[in-house]
Amino acid sequence: MEVEAGRPTWSRPVEFTLAGIGCAVGLGNIWRFPYLCYRSGGGAFLVPYLLMLVLLGIPLLYMELTVGQYLRKGPVHAMANVCPLLKGVGVAMVAISFIMCTYYNVIITWALYYLFSSFQSQLPWQSCNNTWNRANCTDRATNTSTSASTASQQFFNYRVLERTDGVEEPGSLRWELFLLLLLAWILVYLCIFKGVKSTGKVVYFTALFPYVILVALLINNVQLPGAASGIQFFIVPEWEKLLSVEVWINAAAQIFNSIGIGFGSLMAMASYNNFSNSVLKDTLAIAITNSMTSILSGFVIFSALGYMSYLQNIPVSEIAVDGPGLVFVVYPQAFLSMPVAPMWAVFFFFMLLCLGLDSQFAMVEVMITSLLDGYSEPLLSFFRRNELLVLAVCTGMFLLGIPHVMQVGIYVFQLMDHYTAIVSIMFLAFFEVVAICWLYGVRRLTSNLEEMMGRKPGMFFRLCWMVICPVLIAVILVFSVIQFKPARYENYVYPAWAQGIGWLIAMASIIWIPLAALHTLWVLPGSFSEKLRGSIRPFALDADAPSLYCLRKGGAVEVTPSLTVISFITPLPEKTPIQTSL
Repeated sequence: MEVEAGRPTWSRPVEFTLAGIGCAVGLGNIWRFPYLCYRSGGGAFLVPYLLMLVLLGIPLLYMELTVGQYLRKGPVHAMANVCPLLKGVGVAMVAISFIMCTYYNVIITWALYYLFSSFQSQLPWQSCNNTWNRANCTDRATNTSTSASTASQQFFNYRVLERTDGVEEPGSLRWELFLLLLLAWILVYLCIFKGVKSTGKVVYFTALFPYVILVALLINNVQLPGAASGIQFFIVPEWEKLLSVEVWINAAAQIFNSIGIGFGSLMAMASYNNFSNSVLKDTLAIAITNSMTSILSGFVIFSALGYMSYLQNIPVSEIAVDGPGLVFVVYPQAFLSMPVAPMWAVFFFFMLLCLGLDSQFAMVEVMITSLLDGYSEPLLSFFRRNELLVLAVCTGMFLLGIPHVMQVGIYVFQLMDHYTAIVSIMFLAFFEVVAICWLYGVRRLTSNLEEMMGRKPGMFFRLCWMVICPVLIAVILVFSVIQFKPARYENYVYPAWAQGIGWLIAMASIIWIPLAALHTLWVLPGSFSEKLRGSIRPFALDADAPSLYCLRKGGAVEVTPSLTVISFITPLPEKTPIQTSL
């Protein structure tokens, strides 16, 4: 591990690239992309998807990595410097990562359960002759009626989850899942407890191993009868679907959620880069690898579904399901049709473990980075070692995740995911783009890149930052509100009080944006118009920060502790007032 200007950096540039790929490539590539492609007409989805990658995904990722690397701060302090009025965006990023960390690790818990259950000659979801099966269990490869459910579906619902009939019935603690959740957090801790030093080494394996498994599964699947029909469904467009606005919104939302724009993870990890690291190279590597992984997963999944379609003599369109069911119901059912089923199950769920760990420890890293940026001295004075701070954070999130391993857990999980990953992130990203692209300004962002790279970004990126990205995200936000549907799990509809809790969960991250804006306007001196003008100018944080400034044309500006609006989150270190002139 190297240290630059008092801040640790990645030992090698490739370690950040792999960590970024691991952060962006996750479980959403395995189930959400194929499902949206299926629902949106197969190949017709690929056209808007690739277009949104170019116009939205790559430019916004380039923007976030630039801000993180230039300011060398996590999202809280970076956004406070970029635009004090919208400094709450950085806090919201940490808040949404914190919320997601408390429930995202339960997916790793389920993967561990399936992984350990696969080490036997006959997979436990292979038949309906088990104590947990209900009378409506069927051995067919897909659900062909509303009253029947497959053996793999009942294994997930009644053996793994032992779920109750609704959120009104909490049930008891699932001790097996509790211990596996503990193991999942131990694995996360071991991945990151040494900071970027340990993370950089872990990603060599966790970021690369899933591709070995995906390629192996694809080679196996394409040799099965019926695989061609599944692949044809995946790549041949239904062109009339392109006339549907929902298809375009789905494509943009998938790019948005998959790359992780607005979560702060990649911004935090980029803050550990060397100041002159090639931002564009990392941007292209992460974004393109992420999308290629989604497409590769599509070939793997639809070839398997084509084989299931062949066995049961039913259309492919009747097999794909939504949500975690694609991973924990359809995939396990598909393995039963493959030679040496337990081996493929072990490989697949170990791959899920690697994908989940990459994304999980990236989100935890956001919180660690933000805490150390703001409270480094008191925290390290109390905990003595960085490893103990990471242990405390992981322990806290483990305790908050316990409700997800109760019998009611799947309903809690679905509720939190719906209102966090769909509602909160759209609002958060809109204000992030407004803060960086419009208030901080494309001119300043371009100047930052020129200082780091020695050259300005191309006109394409500047046009995307100024016009295309803000407009596209605004459209996504509007249609997300218009087409918003309350949370539900399968046929279960949450009661009104549970939906209200869901909105409170969404507001737990969004609320920081208006609160922080009010705080900024309160602490700045002058009339309201002077406060407003001052609040949209970038602020300096440290006297030794590279070229940070308070912009005011035609003169010098003094930055004093009383003016510093970052104090909403953390007190400003005592420093000599900074004189900057432009």
